[in-house]
Amino acid sequence: MIDARIRKNLDLPLLLTALFIGVLGIVAIYSATFGSPARYYQKQAVWFVVGLAFLVGGLKLDYHKMASYARPLYVINLLVLVAVLVVAPEVKGSQRWISIGAFQFQPSESAKIIVICCLAAFLVDRVERIKEPGVLLSSLAYLGIPMLLIFKQPDLGTSLVLIAVWFGMVFIAGARVLHLAAILLAGVVMFWSMWHFNVLKPYQKDRLAAFVDPRMDPRGAGYQVNQSRIAIGSGKVWGKGLKRGSQGQGDFIPENHTDFIFTVVGEEGGFAASAAVVLLYGLLILRGSRAMAHAPDLLGRLIAAGILSMFAYHLIVNIGMVTGIMPVTGVPLPLFSYGGSSMMLNMACIGLLLGIGMRRHSIVF
Repeated sequence: MIDARIRKNLDLPLLLTALFIGVLGIVAIYSATFGSPARYYQKQAVWFVVGLAFLVGGLKLDYHKMASYARPLYVINLLVLVAVLVVAPEVKGSQRWISIGAFQFQPSESAKIIVICCLAAFLVDRVERIKEPGVLLSSLAYLGIPMLLIFKQPDLGTSLVLIAVWFGMVFIAGARVLHLAAILLAGVVMFWSMWHFNVLKPYQKDRLAAFVDPRMDPRGAGYQVNQSRIAIGSGKVWGKGLKRGSQGQGDFIPENHTDFIFTVVGEEGGFAASAAVVLLYGLLILRGSRAMAHAPDLLGRLIAAGILSMFAYHLIVNIGMVTGIMPVTGVPLPLFSYGGSSMMLNMACIGLLLGIGMRRHSIVF
């Protein structure tokens, strides 16, 4: 049971927008995988329902208690990420999933929210000195350990998500823009070094090269982006209709129910549906920003900033890569792409945002 004051402060537009996006995602997955014996849309519907429990759990969770356990949570998170590298089977060149019976769990997804909460607690304890370069770099090192373990899987997309989260949180904490610009420049130099000394995997290099010129390897690294652009362009204004997309239904687009789900929206719903989905995400970010602004303390504000940075990065990179204006990094569309671990994480994050917004007044559960 939830106190009446909570119901009064519940951000219904945020809640309904998140749920509507999730339902639209199930419809898009149904269309993308129509005829598949795997019945992905049914699994996604089950995960959506399970995700509702995570949403309620995030809403009722007192984030102050979670922050008080930041150190053990941080250590447990590292141990789980190490376990992935030891026991997880290799699938398509990556080690990302741990199997528990019939259930598969992707620890890098849960790592995002754990890192956000732990980093928020770390910054709150040092906020008065956040303008000092040493404190700023120590927060980056704090984030860097789980990020490197995730990169080792390899999962470049999630590693970059954590960097975006860090930038958003330290900015809200009050870091100097000049220091952040210097770190960003150092990151560019580091990326060049990773490319030059072959730290990046060959397929990661191929994806970046295909981003520069998708026609360079139209049947290889550039195939997915080329087919995605064809699909979205062919949708024109109003689209071809549900289950009528020639590219999606013809299996020309790999992973069109996961990372490239937005191609289904563009081809079958056209510009109108694509714009509507983007506007829904814009409303989600706007209402989440309202929760951040109304947070009762710095800890809540930083956690909200981390969640919003994560959502914004996923949104920009995912839609950017399927339209060919961003490199392909394997980042799913929040609440929309197929995936149980991702759905449960995102629903829990929506719950946390709702809970932070509602705690702007004294609340008792």
